Amino acid sequence: MLRKIVKIDPEKCDGCGVCVPSCAEGAITIVDGKARLAAENLCDGLGACLGDCPRDAITVEEREADEFDEAAVEKHLAAQGKPAPAHHPAAPAPHTHQHHGGGCPGSRAMSLDRPQETPAAEPTSSRQSQLGQWPVQLSLVSTSAPYFQGADLLITADCVPVAYAGYHEDFLKGRALVMGCPKLDDNQFYLQKLTELFTRSDVRSVTVLKMEVPCCGGIAMAARQALAASGKQIPYREVTIGIKGEIKE
Repeated sequence: MLRKIVKIDPEKCDGCGVCVPSCAEGAITIVDGKARLAAENLCDGLGACLGDCPRDAITVEEREADEFDEAAVEKHLAAQGKPAPAHHPAAPAPHTHQHHGGGCPGSRAMSLDRPQETPAAEPTSSRQSQLGQWPVQLSLVSTSAPYFQGADLLITADCVPVAYAGYHEDFLKGRALVMGCPKLDDNQFYLQKLTELFTRSDVRSVTVLKMEVPCCGGIAMAARQALAASGKQIPYREVTIGIKGEIKE
């Protein structure tokens, strides 16, 4: 069947193994000093391993491949003495794939302790949005928009503004913005769009805000690759936000 599946570039891969624990299905293994797919039907193609490769050797491509098989994943993990990923149903039917759950550990449901309410330092009505443009979604912005010229660019994973309470004042203020989700969207499109943006504009600096979940690293990978493809030397920074709202860079 034609579907998305992980592709590992053996020329770039140095066999460090960082990607192996990032795959909840155990689809990646190290063979002869290189990362490889253990079997096509173990890879869900959602790219939870993308952001963890220090060599940018992992991408997602669309090609003919065996269908993802959750039953095969459970059997494969059981043979290694590992539990099935939390998003898998207890008794899955063979050859099914729940796309909404995916292979990303960040999809696991959990409850977080809310902080105790404290008196606000200032009235809510006096707080100001620091957004200086529209639209903001990477799929919608024009790469030749005037607000990118000479701008400090903020590339934000969609969940960050919800998780990080000081997003507007600490990061958005004074910056142009693009947003996206590398798990739900096509990361190859992000790479192409950002390459075009860097090439067409004279962006002064790039800051990438991503969540700590592995699949969120795809947006940072697209930004790094786009900068390289543009041939420009632009100051670059990555910041990781924890799911409890803390900065983990």
